Amino acid sequence: MALNETARGVFFMKKGIIYGLLAYLTWGLLPLYWKLFNSMPAGEILAHRILWSFVFVAVLVTVAKRWKQLKSVVKDRKSRWAVVLCSIFISCNWLLFIWAVNSGNVIETSLGYYMNPLISVVFAVLFLKEKLRAGQWAAIIIAGIGVLLMAVQYGHVPWIAIVLAVSFALYGLAKKVAQLDVLLGLTWETMIVVPIAMIYLTFIQVDGSATVHTLSGGSMVLLLLSGAFTALPLFWFAKAAERLPLSMVGFIQYIAPTTSLLLAIFVFGEEFTEAQLVSFTFIWFALIIYTFVSFRKAKASKQLSEAA
Repeated sequence: MALNETARGVFFMKKGIIYGLLAYLTWGLLPLYWKLFNSMPAGEILAHRILWSFVFVAVLVTVAKRWKQLKSVVKDRKSRWAVVLCSIFISCNWLLFIWAVNSGNVIETSLGYYMNPLISVVFAVLFLKEKLRAGQWAAIIIAGIGVLLMAVQYGHVPWIAIVLAVSFALYGLAKKVAQLDVLLGLTWETMIVVPIAMIYLTFIQVDGSATVHTLSGGSMVLLLLSGAFTALPLFWFAKAAERLPLSMVGFIQYIAPTTSLLLAIFVFGEEFTEAQLVSFTFIWFALIIYTFVSFRKAKASKQLSEAA
């Protein structure tokens, strides 16, 4: 009996790892996808992404017969505000990411998603009153030094990386506070902004500035699939989070920015300067420290709970 339970637990965790790998590899490869539409303005791509994401999740909600549950997600004022903020933060994040990819700034987007876990930790301390160990604070300080060095070398703050990291961290914080259901939460997030997206698409169509008609048939199909490419990684991530310890999920998430960084250098031919190498080295060192301390903290907590 115990052996069967152990086997089920191992299988449960293996499925979690597969879901995590699928989610973060997809996010890491997204620059390849958005590069297919570099003839389109970022705002037009975003509007289509919002529209087809809503269509995709609406189909899923219909299949799952969960429309009646939709209202329960925003049953109180806190939930309503959280959904609105989630919608704003993720839309800003998507817009900047698409623009950065198609303007040749993939390296800086990867820096942003390397920074994101550490920004999320800072927000957890500030807003959720979570406590950190000395090693975790050291990691955050080292990462800050890395960003500062890049700013000094470039003569300007790496704002793309910072805004991407902060906007996604704020999105995660709003989700955490409201504890939104993944499918229904994403339905509300897209439903709130889809009218704006449709008005914008109608306006540029009437204005004659729309570029979607210039796409080939294959590219048009891929654009329609942007909803699936947006929603599926979120579902896979949620499945991984259900099955794996948070520390393991945190470790797997570095696959995404690493994949994007390798694409930027070896596929898109972006220059990886010495200044960027120094800054990334500080970030990587900070992440190693933070991951190591987090694993030790999780292990100590587990031993205490078992002893009790």
